Amino acid sequence: MSESTRVTEKGQATIPKELREKYDLEPGDEVVWVDTDEGIVVQKRTRTSGRGLLVPDDISEGKRTEIADELARRVRDRRDRNYEEV
Repeated sequence: MSESTRVTEKGQATIPKELREKYDLEPGDEVVWVDTDEGIVVQKRTRTSGRGLLVPDDISEGKRTEIADELARRVRDRRDRNYEEV
């Protein structure tokens, strides 16, 4: 499919309805704009392990998952301790 839209003065562009439906894009979803040698690629942002962690960009996905799992474990442990104390 190929369809064109215009970029507004504010730099906004509308994703065609057919593509929003095909890729399950809903209001509030985030998309990532990727600059490639072939041009701009737009991808729906998906939740991944370690997303939003304050770690260097060059950390591998496996290490990010490991860090995210450890943080989740610590949060659960702290939450469980707080409930035990009540």
